[in-house]
Amino acid sequence: MTQGQGSLAGKVALITGASSGIGAAAARVFAREGAHVVLVARREDRLAALSAELRAGGAQASYYTGDVQVSADMARAVSYAVETYGRLDAAFNNAGAAVEPAPLQFLDDKAYDLVMDTNVRGVWNCLRHEIGAMTEGGGGSIVNTSSVAGLVATSVAAPYIAAKHAVIGLTKAAAVECAPSGIRVNAIAPGLTRSEMVEEWFTRFPGQEAKSKASAPQNRMAAPEEVAEAAAWLCSDRASFVTGTTLAVDGGATTW
Repeated sequence: MTQGQGSLAGKVALITGASSGIGAAAARVFAREGAHVVLVARREDRLAALSAELRAGGAQASYYTGDVQVSADMARAVSYAVETYGRLDAAFNNAGAAVEPAPLQFLDDKAYDLVMDTNVRGVWNCLRHEIGAMTEGGGGSIVNTSSVAGLVATSVAAPYIAAKHAVIGLTKAAAVECAPSGIRVNAIAPGLTRSEMVEEWFTRFPGQEAKSKASAPQNRMAAPEEVAEAAAWLCSDRASFVTGTTLAVDGGATTW
């Protein structure tokens, strides 16, 4: 699909966690759907390569190196998007982190802080600055990445579960506050998605892949692009009456 066509044609979209996994897939999907994309992550080499790939395909793409845990980084990333493309229409707050699974009594403060600072404070930092820019621009759409762990609980992942539940709470609060300004705020709750981190996990723990696939009625994992498609739809005008919701993209895992 050429630039200028698609469900996000002409929209300016900021994507965090864009250097790999769902974020990188979203960069490609959003660009294919016509968005001007600003990619944000900590790994500049990957951002530069992906931006170049998208531009070679005819997209408007650039990047800003920053850490969602740092409010000033996100303020600068949003300012960069507005300065580069004139406004901010959409944002996909996707950056996240997890730690080794263990019962909560065996996890230390460092593990808890990493998960909460990235997954909750990171979304908080993004929302604050994105909402300001979108309010000035007359509206927009924001999608936060939660998880099926934000909808149900499993063992040995207490900080992650707490963080992803918190993302849904922030999403609902922001949706209510921002509706009068024409800003929609939603979340997606992906199930297990094939990514570099997951592939590494399966290598370390043989047999886990089959067990994970069996957790969903479709008996498979999501491809990153499938999750990215859901985020793109929520950011588009096709979801114009959808706000404050959490869309499970989990192959039916949370129906069991």
